[in-house]
Parts: sequence; structure tokens; C-alpha cells
Amino acid sequence: ARGSSYAQAPARPFRSPSLDHIQCGKLDCDESERAIGADLGLYSVTFNNDPIGDREMQERFHEFRVEAERKKFRYFLEVFDPNMPKAVDPALLSGFINDNIARMLAGVAPAGRPLFLKIVYHGPKALEELVSYDPHLIVGVLGGASGTTRDAFQLLADVQKYGGKVALFGRKINSSENQLAFVQFMRLIVDGVIGPVDAVKAYHAVLEKLGLRPQRPLEEDLKVQNLAMSYGGSSSSSVVVPSNTSDALKTPACACREPAPKAQEKAGHDCQCHDVKSNGVESMKASRFPTRAGGLPDFPKMNVDQRLAYHRERLGLGR
Repeated sequence: ARGSSYAQAPARPFRSPSLDHIQCGKLDCDESERAIGADLGLYSVTFNNDPIGDREMQERFHEFRVEAERKKFRYFLEVFDPNMPKAVDPALLSGFINDNIARMLAGVAPAGRPLFLKIVYHGPKALEELVSYDPHLIVGVLGGASGTTRDAFQLLADVQKYGGKVALFGRKINSSENQLAFVQFMRLIVDGVIGPVDAVKAYHAVLEKLGLRPQRPLEEDLKVQNLAMSYGGSSSSSVVVPSNTSDALKTPACACREPAPKAQEKAGHDCQCHDVKSNGVESMKASRFPTRAGGLPDFPKMNVDQRLAYHRERLGLGR
């Protein structure tokens, strides 16, 4: 809040939404009405190595978890690093977070557990420790500040390598020059088609073909700044995806299926390899879906049936 000094004090639990409002739009839902609205939410906690404050965090989470299970509301759990400086020795921070996660979920039956975690990536050892401790727990990482393209792509590859299953990259995606291309290369990295370094080079080739000026020169964008542990950073406005995005995406992704030297030689030029689907953009050209200029989906104009059909087709599930 403007003029406040809240950030100088340890975080405290606060919750504004009502689960009933989320599910049916009013204070008390009938059971038959709970499927009208959303059934998935995010619950966030911050521990500061304060016995009283951290216990309050745990108790409020327990209250939420009980209510969520009764009302059949699913959730995923976000655990932030301490917001207070020097709350925990940096060398012991990852263990502090892992132990608090274990304490939060100790004795909780599957019906009351989160679908997945959203945490700061503290490196291979910390992630492997958490994954091996509870193999049924799906561990995901938050993206943090925007950083370079290499930051995002390398973090994604490392998290997958050491047992993570989910990546939640809000600012890294939103601040990119072209969100559609950025996400597609993330998909290719996860699928093992391309590595982080070659993905950065190919992404720049896409930007060049689309006529978009990159925020950083390629040499700088290939650097790792290790900003995963920061939730700050500058913001930038979203870039509208040009109408020829789907065509431009074909070349680098196709080239990068080959060995790295060839991929670099062909970057920015045509090739005849297998094309990569552009996340439903091609299918949006069909007249049965409302579209914007350039063939992109116009979600506000879609009804429920059209949105369902769109996503089923995008995921390869048929109509």
C-alpha cells in the first residue's frame, strides 16, 4: 500500500476471497451450485523463522484446507522464501523451506493435499531432497523476475532434470517479446527436442523473422543471471503476436531438431523438417471459432461450448 511500511514487517496470513463466492457467486452455495464457478485456487504462505508467526501461517492453512476439502475445492500451494532479511542463514534456507513444507503436509490424507507445489528453485540438492522425501508430491517452481531468456529456459531444463514437474513462469512469459514463441520453445525444451542454449538462439531467429527487436542482444540474452529467487524486477507490457507468427515458428523449431551446428546455420532460413504446431493458432483459422485479426482465438466472443471444443482440439482430444 502506498505510504505503508508493511514490507518491513514479517508476512501475516490474510485472505479476502470466500470459497463460496468463487464457486457459485454468493455467500452460501447449495451443493448443486458448486460446479458453476471455479474449483481451483492458489494458497500462499510465507515463513520467517518466527515461532509465533509461522505457527499462525500453519493454522490458517489448516483451516483453509479443511474448508476446501468439505467444499470440494482444489488448490495448489505456494511457499515463498522469507520476506525478512537475515531470517534464515542463506546456507540453510532450502532446508528450512523443505522442512516447513513437510510439516504443513504431515499427516494430511490425499483428499486434503495440494495438487502441486509452487516454490523457489534452490538448486538440484534441495529439489531432489523434496522430491525423494515424498514421491507423490508434485513439485513446481515459480519463475521469479523476468531476467534473460536463458534464465527462463535454463531454469525450466534444470527443474525438469532434478525432479520438478511444473513451472509457473508468469513474468518471464509476460515480459518476453513474443509470448507464443516463448512458450513454444519452453514446450520443446520439456519434450527434449532442444536444449536451453540452442532454444535462445532459435527464439532470436523467430524474433528476427517476425521483425521484432529483441530486448537484449543475443550474447547478453544467453547469459544466466540466476534471478529465480527474486520476485521483483521490472515489468513490461505484453507484445501482440503478429499474424504471421505460426509461419515464423516453423523454421527455428524445425532447424533445432537437427544437431546444433546445422540448427545455427539454418536459423532464420527455410527448411523442410517436421513443422511444430503453434498451440492452436492454425486450428483457429476454422470458421467455427470466433477469431481476431490474424487468426488468433477471440476468447471473449466464445461461448462455453466453443471454448471447450477449442481446448479439446488444441490438446488433440478431438471435438
